[in-house]
Amino acid sequence: MQFTIIARDDPADGTLDKRLAARERHMERIHAMKAEGTIIDGGALLDDGGRMVGSVVLCEFPDRAALDAYIASEVYFTQGVWKDVSVLPFRRVQWRTD
Repeated sequence: MQFTIIARDDPADGTLDKRLAARERHMERIHAMKAEGTIIDGGALLDDGGRMVGSVVLCEFPDRAALDAYIASEVYFTQGVWKDVSVLPFRRVQWRTD
């Protein structure tokens, strides 16, 4: 199943510092998961000043339980960066190549 994760960062002071401290580990895992096909795409949500305040991740897992296991192990979640996490099923458009 394909899912969209919309994860808003904790608005508390110091959260951006936590995000930046965890970013390298987060990106290493995201790149590995993208190479294996679990992560389709994603990126940071930005505020009006261009500061990172959350994430959007398009992903594919066998079921919701596998997705929940990923979220529970995601460094941004375990380190208290992501506070409000929403999940929406989605269906990726199959682009024609002709």
